[in-house]
Amino acid sequence: MYKKKIPFDIDCGIKITMEVIGGKWKSCIIQELLTGPKRPSELHRLFTDASPRVINQQLKELEMHGMVEKKIFTVLPPHTEYSITEVGRTLVPIIEQLEAWGDDFRPKMKEILEME
Repeated sequence: MYKKKIPFDIDCGIKITMEVIGGKWKSCIIQELLTGPKRPSELHRLFTDASPRVINQQLKELEMHGMVEKKIFTVLPPHTEYSITEVGRTLVPIIEQLEAWGDDFRPKMKEILEME
């Protein structure tokens, strides 16, 4: 994994939170995993705007932070599934609040986008 040149500031709670959920698709992945385990290909089909590489990278980061768990099935053909962990479930209220804020801000964002 990429090693950052600037040391990570562990003293700032916002920076820690953004490190864990700051990717464009991470919150969406967590919400989808609330309905049950998913294979990477299922997530790729759900998020067609994102490349498979990006989804895989964000899954890897979520797994590294302990928010999701990867289970490898050693059957033929082999496959993997991702599921949300108990620690990952603690993010759900935060994600729901972000979604509610976005829903409230939608009319203003629409105005902003129409000005461009």
